[in-house]
Amino acid sequence: MQGRVQPFEPGALEPAQRELFEAIAGGPRAQGPQHFALTRPDGSLRGPFNAFLLAPELGGALQNLGAAIRYRGELTPRAREIAILLVAAHWDSEFEREAHEAVGAASGLRPDELAALRDGDATAFAGDEGVVAAATVQLLAGDLDNELWRVASEAIGAEVVFELTTLVGYYSTLALQLRVFRVAP
Repeated sequence: MQGRVQPFEPGALEPAQRELFEAIAGGPRAQGPQHFALTRPDGSLRGPFNAFLLAPELGGALQNLGAAIRYRGELTPRAREIAILLVAAHWDSEFEREAHEAVGAASGLRPDELAALRDGDATAFAGDEGVVAAATVQLLAGDLDNELWRVASEAIGAEVVFELTTLVGYYSTLALQLRVFRVAP
């Protein structure tokens, strides 16, 4: 199915759209190994990033938040991908799943762990990763109970719990946008 928003052609962008396009296509997501394509063969943005161009100021804020979560947070790469993939499973977000299974595999997630995450199974993980997984599942339900708050704040720290709540909110927002705009992988 074609999405509800046609791809923005790079050569036809308004100045604010061009600036955001360059921040996404030339920013940290485009540096280093590419585990999923940011652009289509015609150069337009894939995934949620194309819709960011609808409202460049707001899209820019989302792009900056996403870059901070992915590249400047304290969660380990594996723990971050565990949380993202649990969000993808919760919202049945095909694009998030496809993109972040590749990133997760590159961060060391095994095929059996990826399968568990596809099923929304947080019990496949132990230690701090288990805490992150359990906290993510509770956050997706809308809160963190007192016992898991205690465990998480002691194990990973209140600052990382804050990061995790932000990650869950951000990737849930992307999952909603991907669904509303009918973005396929």
